[in-house]
Amino acid sequence: MIAIIDYGAGNLKSIHKALEKVGGKVTITSDPEIVESADAIVLPGVGAFETAINNLKPFIDHLVKADVPILGICLGMQLFAEESEEGGLHKGLGVIDGRVIRFPEWVGKIPHMGWNLVKTAEHPLFEDIDVAYFYFVHSYYFKTDEKNTIGTTEYGLEFASAVAKGNFMGVQFHPEKSGKNGLRVLENFVGLI
Repeated sequence: MIAIIDYGAGNLKSIHKALEKVGGKVTITSDPEIVESADAIVLPGVGAFETAINNLKPFIDHLVKADVPILGICLGMQLFAEESEEGGLHKGLGVIDGRVIRFPEWVGKIPHMGWNLVKTAEHPLFEDIDVAYFYFVHSYYFKTDEKNTIGTTEYGLEFASAVAKGNFMGVQFHPEKSGKNGLRVLENFVGLI
């Protein structure tokens, strides 16, 4: 069973439907006990970092110690960072080295919104995907080491659009809104269970 954590920051129904479409058995929950017994965990994300990390407090201990596949989407991925500059400086889960920072004004229109190319590295999340377009909506990006980066995108600068470390995997784009390529990423995630 895949637990989508309802912590007040996400398009829960969209990601639920997309995961079901690719064969996942899915539940949306705000119950830490259900999350602890899950075979995989999804952190969806739309919203502000500070509110999201505060709402995640009942789950943090389990998340950082979990040994099941965990997928962070958009803000959900950013929560993996050590800290974020959004709305002041806030600590993240600290499971992947790096900081979430705002795009500089010179990149162009902020937020970065729409379809953009992702160049992928070899990783099970991107099986059968080398270079593909995905749908983005974000004003902040995860600045992390190359060793944690499994996908990059150009938007005025090159940024990590997908990260991974151990059982933690994150994508800045929204796979649930990215057509067949997004569904393939979710299918690959389900295949890790």
